[in-house]
Amino acid sequence: MPLPAAAPRQLLHQRTVECLGYQREDGLWDIEGRLVDVKTYPFPNEDRGGAIEPGDPLHDLSIRLTVDDEFLIHDARACTDRSPFGLCPAITERYRRLIGVRVGPGWSLKLRELFSGVSGCTHMTELLGPVATTMFQTIYGRRYDQDDAKAPEDRPPPQVLNTCHALASDSLVVRKRWPQAYTGPDRELDSHHRHLLDDCLT
Repeated sequence: MPLPAAAPRQLLHQRTVECLGYQREDGLWDIEGRLVDVKTYPFPNEDRGGAIEPGDPLHDLSIRLTVDDEFLIHDARACTDRSPFGLCPAITERYRRLIGVRVGPGWSLKLRELFSGVSGCTHMTELLGPVATTMFQTIYGRRYDQDDAKAPEDRPPPQVLNTCHALASDSLVVRKRWPQAYTGPDRELDSHHRHLLDDCLT
């Protein structure tokens, strides 16, 4: 269901975040993120020739993490193609400090440790959030695709079990996809619940 109709309004700012996950031929994974901010009106800026025009990005930042199957970062590359200040691109090299870090529990804390305040770029660090979730979607997604070829009783429980409503161990989704991990009531599904389950999985 889409959002309800909005009141009359004027668009002033658009932020676009695009994240892509790639499987490499060498067995590693490349996860790339790009953040672009644009305004719909011109505004003064000394570092960019006096003004930034509508549609000319205020920010255009990209980062690539190369990770293995265990989410360990083997390489990290960042770049700043557009920024409000000429000094901004100088911080991108600092993001190579992510090499050797494992994405997982404590990720947000590690980012604050490495890049908080003057030690990083606010927007580049923010971009690492959706990059991390894209990494999980990419790698786990491939694993689930492979597991789907197995019978439900032979599929290993997902590592994301109990991390959201749909993947609760007592949910209808888990009952059908990973019956060995199911902890809900052991009963036959009535027609209403069977209909809900079919809707969830289609």
